[in-house]
Amino acid sequence: MRAVVQRVLEASVTVEGEVVGRIDQGLCALVGVAQDDDGRDVELLVNKVSQLRVFQDAEGKMNHGLADIGGTLLAVSQFTLLGDVRRGNRPSFTLAMDPERAQLLFEGFCAGVRARGITVATGRFRASMRVALVNDGPVTILIDTKKAF
Repeated sequence: MRAVVQRVLEASVTVEGEVVGRIDQGLCALVGVAQDDDGRDVELLVNKVSQLRVFQDAEGKMNHGLADIGGTLLAVSQFTLLGDVRRGNRPSFTLAMDPERAQLLFEGFCAGVRARGITVATGRFRASMRVALVNDGPVTILIDTKKAF
């Protein structure tokens, strides 16, 4: 699984003019599921995102995670994170998992973060979404459960 995680002051997802997910201070995670991902990848991503220390403590150091600050997570499925452009300019998405199975793993990720006591808002799987956010910092972290980067 791959994720682009951004520290935000606020974020929202709109589908067909309706806001379907919205958070205040917290993290916005764009999440892509690869063909060979499984429950181990879900658990790895749950652990990383829920424990990611990117919020400042009293000394200005990034020592706090979502639970420490009472923050929330906006999780947005995004298969395009698996886009491969090494052979040209049009992305190939052959590395992305088929949507039916990917949805199960994405929902497992959201459930795993919720089980840690963190409130999770989401977009709508397989919908055309408009994601709006106010990046705080900016702080942007890339996570790949296969440690590709």
